[in-house]
Amino acid sequence: LILCLAVHPTSSFQLAKHTSCINQIAYPSNQRISPTSLRGWAQDSAGEWVWEEDDPTSSAAIATSTLTADAIDAQATPSLPAGTFKPKQSLGQNFLRDGNTVAKIVKAFVNDATSTLKTNEEGDTDLRAVELGPGAGALTDVLLPALGANNLQCIEIDDRSVELLGDKHPTLRVRLEDVLQVDYPALAADEGGPLSIIGNLPYYITSQILFALADASHSDSVRSATVTMQWEVGKRIVAPTRTKDYGILSVVFQLYADCNLHFKIPPTVFYPQPKVDSVLVGLHFLGPSQLRKRLAGVDPSNLRSVVTSTFQQRRKTVRNGLKPLALTVFGGDKDRVQQFLDGAPCPLPQSVVDAREAGDEFALKQELPSDWAKKRPEELTSGQFVEITRMLYGPMDSEDGQESQLRNKVWRKLKHGAN
Repeated sequence: LILCLAVHPTSSFQLAKHTSCINQIAYPSNQRISPTSLRGWAQDSAGEWVWEEDDPTSSAAIATSTLTADAIDAQATPSLPAGTFKPKQSLGQNFLRDGNTVAKIVKAFVNDATSTLKTNEEGDTDLRAVELGPGAGALTDVLLPALGANNLQCIEIDDRSVELLGDKHPTLRVRLEDVLQVDYPALAADEGGPLSIIGNLPYYITSQILFALADASHSDSVRSATVTMQWEVGKRIVAPTRTKDYGILSVVFQLYADCNLHFKIPPTVFYPQPKVDSVLVGLHFLGPSQLRKRLAGVDPSNLRSVVTSTFQQRRKTVRNGLKPLALTVFGGDKDRVQQFLDGAPCPLPQSVVDAREAGDEFALKQELPSDWAKKRPEELTSGQFVEITRMLYGPMDSEDGQESQLRNKVWRKLKHGAN
């Protein structure tokens, strides 16, 4: 099953931060704002910022162009209806418009998804894909004939896209829904098994979508994700330690998944063109069983507290970054805090020792150095953050406790989704 998920409205602060738009600029009430000053964006009668020009490949444009039938192939991307469907700034819409890029994305998705499929007791290996924000349907048009309507469901927040996709593909299931509110465990249960994600993500909510997918992997609701994002964000996901790109995204996704940058994507393949490069990222989530082995009893919620506390002050040592959190954990007992920060690393759990002996690359980088508290956060691997969390909070005691640690919502914001 393929699920196409919606993009989400953003605040003006986020737009000013993540795009080159000028929603935050205050103009005098008597000053007219020209389209040129908005760099291509204009305000419609409802106050919505939309891309001023029609899609150059729209029906109105084609009528006066030199485009011929020979120039259109099976990979031609859909055009937007002239005058009635313009990209919305508030939804972060940049539509794919290059057939070759679409084909490369779909091929990468198939490789990512099929490599993570598992056969159940009934022999079920169905591919259930989720596309995030189908928009005009550039990816959907290729995926639907390849997978069939029974294996494709679309979720879209823009009612114009819902209507467009419904008219174009009458058998396609399209739901009007916000991607940030999707309940992935419930969706996977409804569809009969784990989901595979594909999508052209809006820049301003990329991290929140990714964190929701990481949480969904706790219940094996999501197996893989093949998604576009800003080049700088993709670099952070795969960044090695001791680099400026290494941060929270690096720690989380190098713990939760096998990560791969498939290929860089130039602005020219989008309409309207963004100001930055993009990248297609492939994530193969480990699933709950393998993730528990890496955590070896550590609660992911506690790990989140440790990681966020240290990277909020990434220029400081781990000692300084963790001190306020340790004071909270130890009830204000400064002696216990000092003992923790000066303490030697705990012995590795036997499961981690066994993995190291078997040559597991993650486990081989999990042991803490003796001077761990003097390190800066970007010097420590995901596995070493797991061990710091074990030192601070201790492991879960019972088998039941280990099951409860993989709760549905850890990295995702509380206001996003029921699970």
